[in-house]
Amino acid sequence: MQTLLGEAWPEFEIALNQSAPVSIRLNPAKPGWGGNIQDKTPVPWHPQGYYLPERPVFTLDPAFHAGAYYVQEASSMFLYEAVRQTTDFSRSLKVLDLCAAPGGKSTLLASMLFEQGNQGLLVANETIRSRIGPLRENLERWGHPNIAVSNAEVEAFAAMEGFFDLVLADAPCSGEGLFRKDPDAVQEWSLPHVEFCASRQKRILAAAVQALAPGGCLLFSTCTYNATENDDNAAWLAKTFDLQVIRLQIPADWGVVETGWGYQFFPHRVRGEGFYLTVFQKKATTLKKQATPGGFKNLKPLAKNQVSQAAAWLAPGAEVSFYQTAAGEVLALPESLEEEFRFLDTMLKSKWFGVNTGEFKGRDFVPNHALALNAWVSPEIPFVELNLENALLFLKKETFDLPDNSPKGWVLARFQGLNLGWMKVLPNRMNNYLPQERRIRMAIA
Repeated sequence: MQTLLGEAWPEFEIALNQSAPVSIRLNPAKPGWGGNIQDKTPVPWHPQGYYLPERPVFTLDPAFHAGAYYVQEASSMFLYEAVRQTTDFSRSLKVLDLCAAPGGKSTLLASMLFEQGNQGLLVANETIRSRIGPLRENLERWGHPNIAVSNAEVEAFAAMEGFFDLVLADAPCSGEGLFRKDPDAVQEWSLPHVEFCASRQKRILAAAVQALAPGGCLLFSTCTYNATENDDNAAWLAKTFDLQVIRLQIPADWGVVETGWGYQFFPHRVRGEGFYLTVFQKKATTLKKQATPGGFKNLKPLAKNQVSQAAAWLAPGAEVSFYQTAAGEVLALPESLEEEFRFLDTMLKSKWFGVNTGEFKGRDFVPNHALALNAWVSPEIPFVELNLENALLFLKKETFDLPDNSPKGWVLARFQGLNLGWMKVLPNRMNNYLPQERRIRMAIA
């Protein structure tokens, strides 16, 4: 770092000994929530990004559990500006986040599709099985119906030649940019590890290029500083594949450093951590025609006599197709993306898509937690607005007294206009249907 920064090294060293800034990114699909966090300062490169004066206990904020915002490091929000400058949202896009867990950049990309009035398709992939759970949970909170989650090696996407219009490879790296946030990253660092990460990144990037459509954009990012994992791999991309680097227009007062191939964030120049990003466009090539997918392998259409009952739980006008899993889960799929989902079903072994709306138990329909947090949930479903104390009790999966005039039957538990999950209100009690694995375990007093 002394060699890289020269005279700026002392400033960098001072920055590493300061506390890391705290930042959040609001969910534009859940507007109207102002939050109880005061003195938010905007992140320059993202319109919904804000710095917080201190780190609150996010676990004890019901709005966090409702998906009103994502706690994301500010430098990595620069992805928004790179995509904004390089991507045409006037058409339906297919987007791939190749190394997605825990979901910060996936939720950012999902919001960009939402804001542009273009539902498109986002595939969030994670190769490490143990990280799929947190990824699915975060995307479920975000509430978009046009997302698929997969657990696949990157070579599975190389086989989908030219399928995606935008591919993000936020590749695993040596983590130098996270040293002040994560002391463990310091202990794991070594020169051999840097070389290992750089080699692994090449494998990921080669698959990303194969999956990218002609004219599409590849974004390659890391949270490290060294050239071996950053500019050297960007140069390797340009030399090895038919790609053209894209230069961005970045205001000088942002403090972002332009490198030979990309853009570097340093904590002594920006209010954020270390981050690197470069953008390439794939030149025109001839693609082989993908086979037309057949039916879903493990899904069957929902019985016709059950469709209207399931549809009653969704917002009017939602254009969906209903399918059922072998376990009885009722999935709602966007009609406009059904062919894309069929293709993913053909090409990927482990994947999850569609909104899990619930299941039929006898003649009754039992709604799923995912539906409560999704944009497709019907606004006509009764709800009970909870105060902070009761909202936290709900999130601990406890019961509490409701007003006598509360609606009966299935109702949404709501906090500051945000859905938290399902309750079933009976004449003499309330049943809390928050999934056991989602409950708060921290003391709330």
